[in-house]
Amino acid sequence: MFGNTRNMMGAGFSAGQANALTGTSLLAQTATGSTQGTAFPLNAELTEFTTVAASTGALLPSTTSGIAPLVGDTFFVINNGANALAVYPPTGGSIGTAAANTALSVPANKTALFIGKGTGSYWALLSA
Repeated sequence: MFGNTRNMMGAGFSAGQANALTGTSLLAQTATGSTQGTAFPLNAELTEFTTVAASTGALLPSTTSGIAPLVGDTFFVINNGANALAVYPPTGGSIGTAAANTALSVPANKTALFIGKGTGSYWALLSA
């Protein structure tokens, strides 16, 4: 995310060009599923969850998804729900040094930044 979409459009960029540079956002989402295979698929660079039932989760994009992550691509996950959110790597991938297919728990009212390694695995930063 490199800038403000509105400012870029004011400078002459089309909405599509501005969104390609700044990324897309999904707000007020509901977490789904309790496994890697049924979790809410992340398809925006920033996703805010406001409804998070116990044991629900989200799934990071795979290298074959519509927004296949390259090295350094970032995905923000904001958990404004009442419960911890399980964020899963794509099948066969990992987050940090965890075992393949292991979710990272993002506590309620916390934010996580996931950085793509370009291999279906991610590095992660979790807010304090």
